[in-house]
Amino acid sequence: MAKSKNHATHNQLRKRHRNGTKKPQSQKYESLRGRELKFLKNMRFAEKTHIHTKTCSRMFTEACA
Repeated sequence: MAKSKNHATHNQLRKRHRNGTKKPQSQKYESLRGRELKFLKNMRFAEKTHIHTKTCSRMFTEACA
């Protein structure tokens, strides 16, 4: 008795490319779930400082102008 056929990929690639291969849509903000806690804590402080320096520099430029 002949062995049965397991798998065939003939014509599959052509069928996929007929509509064009597309990249999966990426999220705007990647999830922070499962990240290292030390990294997340540092990120929080960095964001807070970044916002603070932005407002201070804006106030300084308005005062000088």
